[in-house]
Amino acid sequence: MTGTPLQIIQWLYAADRDKQFDIKEHKDKRSLDQNAYCWKLINEIANRVRKSKEEVYFDMLKSYGQMSEISMLSSINPIGYFKYYETVSKRMFNNNEFTIYRIYKGSSEYDTKEMSIFIDGVIQEAHQLGIQTLTPSQLAELKNMEDNKW
Repeated sequence: MTGTPLQIIQWLYAADRDKQFDIKEHKDKRSLDQNAYCWKLINEIANRVRKSKEEVYFDMLKSYGQMSEISMLSSINPIGYFKYYETVSKRMFNNNEFTIYRIYKGSSEYDTKEMSIFIDGVIQEAHQLGIQTLTPSQLAELKNMEDNKW
């Protein structure tokens, strides 16, 4: 259910009293057009710098993406837990070695604001390499956000 607080309260009031619900704030997801444009630029950057598009994508995540740092026992392999990560350091704690990882959220998980920040960075990288991008008005139309600014 998505709605205003009043609509949600009214809906919950009419719901089965024994059911459990999770409530979270609604955030717009990034559009498929934004995603397609982002990958188009990443592909062009990859061709220009002679890297794979996956390498360039990870570089862009590291520069402009959403990240967190976590600590895990060094004996645990992070593959399977995280798709995009890098090792930051290792530390000893209570005679156990821990590895600190920087983990990156993939752009498919971004909301529109996070995707806008990410695409801004990709566009900046494309400009630095002389790759033509959409005009500001075309970008504003693609973004399709209330403030129309990227």
